[in-house]
Amino acid sequence: MTESELERPSKTAIKKEMQALQNLGEQLVKLSNNELAKITVHDEHLSDAIATARRLTSREGLRRQLQYIGKLMRGIDLTEIEAGLARRDEGQRELARAFHNLETLRDEIADGGLPAIDAVVEQFPDADRQRLRTLVLQIAKDAKANKPPAAKRKLFQYLKELQDHQAKD
Repeated sequence: MTESELERPSKTAIKKEMQALQNLGEQLVKLSNNELAKITVHDEHLSDAIATARRLTSREGLRRQLQYIGKLMRGIDLTEIEAGLARRDEGQRELARAFHNLETLRDEIADGGLPAIDAVVEQFPDADRQRLRTLVLQIAKDAKANKPPAAKRKLFQYLKELQDHQAKD
């Protein structure tokens, strides 16, 4: 083997790199208009190729367009695109964490009854104690009567409103 053959990447490595670029392009194509607008794509040809891929309905046409997008991405700096996708993913994870925290708080209130309301008021000072009290009593009443957890859903919605209001302030 010559020295140039040792430095050159293998066919497998090249194929893996191309597949990674196609996957990155596929992520861009699947984004909503608002999400795509937040990601900086400096290359005009790449922007056009992404827009074209978003309009395609043929599976084979989309596959070929994604290959083309991967080919275009070989020649450009992807740091801003990757950073934009990473920010989006982190935002999604943050939303999921916040949603999970609200579910946990709702369950703690539903299980803890009236004494648990103080924890909510401590976390959300502008919370309406009377509304919380009514929802907690309704949750207990629904559970006793084996009814669907409509009050639990209302409590979750109210907690989400409180969280959203607190985030705006």
